[in-house]
Amino acid sequence: MAETTAGRPLRVLLADPAPMHRSGLRMVLAATAISGAGSAAGGSPAEGSLVSGSPTKRSAPSDHGGDGPEIIVAGETGDGAEAVELARRLLPDVLVAEIPLPRLDGLGVARAVTGAGLPVRVLILTADDRDEQVLGAIAAGAAGFLRKDAPPAEVIAAIRAVAAGGAVITPAVLARILTRVAEALPAPETTTTSKLDALTDREREVLVHVARGHSNAEIAEALQVSETTIKTHVGHVLTKLRLRDRTQAVVLAYETGLVKPGA
Repeated sequence: MAETTAGRPLRVLLADPAPMHRSGLRMVLAATAISGAGSAAGGSPAEGSLVSGSPTKRSAPSDHGGDGPEIIVAGETGDGAEAVELARRLLPDVLVAEIPLPRLDGLGVARAVTGAGLPVRVLILTADDRDEQVLGAIAAGAAGFLRKDAPPAEVIAAIRAVAAGGAVITPAVLARILTRVAEALPAPETTTTSKLDALTDREREVLVHVARGHSNAEIAEALQVSETTIKTHVGHVLTKLRLRDRTQAVVLAYETGLVKPGA
């Protein structure tokens, strides 16, 4: 799992067959460097202010956000096989890959990178969000699946979340495939339900929200507590249930019957 440290930028490798798409993504990611500079010069990250020229001159708030490490592009390619080689050589924190790629598609890239045990997390960023592709990406070991029409701030947040060890799926896509995932799971058993006994009532409540695809911020608003408190609850849930990430938490919530399709 890729780990980030304070003061070190996140290094990203881009794999997309369209140079224009790579260029656009580079511009989006470059905005994090500007935001980071603004925060370092005295701007308030909460306000999203940017600094231009001097600490006293601020531009309009950034849509890309500055709450997190700077993100830099360590390399890019339009070829799947080359993406795997660059991942081995550059060891970026996150490899952002489209699914259609020459020689080796994005799912094959994810399988190769995760199968090799590289400390590189894979985020699929694609226009093809068919259920088969989403489930295929998860099976291939990708830590995230995002549509290309996602807002810039959502793309940046996803990269940071994936780099930090989290799992991200576009909410609309997640909502669509939850029923299919639930239908594929076995009927709840007493032994499975007992897995949840270690959780407090609040932790169960948080798990329900996670299973419904809600973000930490959305859960915090619903429960009227701080986002930091929700992060702590999610951490306790994953630790107590011995789960790797939020995706596994979603599956367990449906497997135990804590959440039912359409509920």
